Amino acid sequence: MSAVMAALGITLPMVFHMVGLGSKFLPMLLPILLNGFLSLLPWAALTGALVPVASGLLTGMPPFYPPIALVMSIEGTLMAAAAAVIYRFSKPRIWPALVAAVVLDRMVSAGLMWLMAGKFGLPPAVISAASLIQGLPGVALQLVVVPLAVCGLRARKGILLPDEDRS
Repeated sequence: MSAVMAALGITLPMVFHMVGLGSKFLPMLLPILLNGFLSLLPWAALTGALVPVASGLLTGMPPFYPPIALVMSIEGTLMAAAAAVIYRFSKPRIWPALVAAVVLDRMVSAGLMWLMAGKFGLPPAVISAASLIQGLPGVALQLVVVPLAVCGLRARKGILLPDEDRS
């Protein structure tokens, strides 16, 4: 499952950019977040860390300078890990894990953009706010797609999620 989500994390941004939707919809973070619900914690976190780096190496996006690939790698790791942990401990309920992971991601993104802006001599408050506002369509997409995907996969026979009984 992590390999499929990693492949989507690399190809989905290319499709979004081809049709002019770009990074506003956070297309790389969508499969990384979904993987937090579909895979166990180590796989979810590892996939979240590696997808932005692999995509940067394969496609040039996200760029390594400025270090957006590093920022997204940290974001992806924490977002997927939060979703995986909270989803497992909430007897698996989607909404607490989803909201917590998305809020954590936006806070981490704003904080990292604040730090990065300062290093590049840009106004940190403006860059952080712009990052948060630009990502709102992506947050909306995550809040719609992830519950539908997780519920849809749960309903399919033959597909077991990590929270389901394997006996």
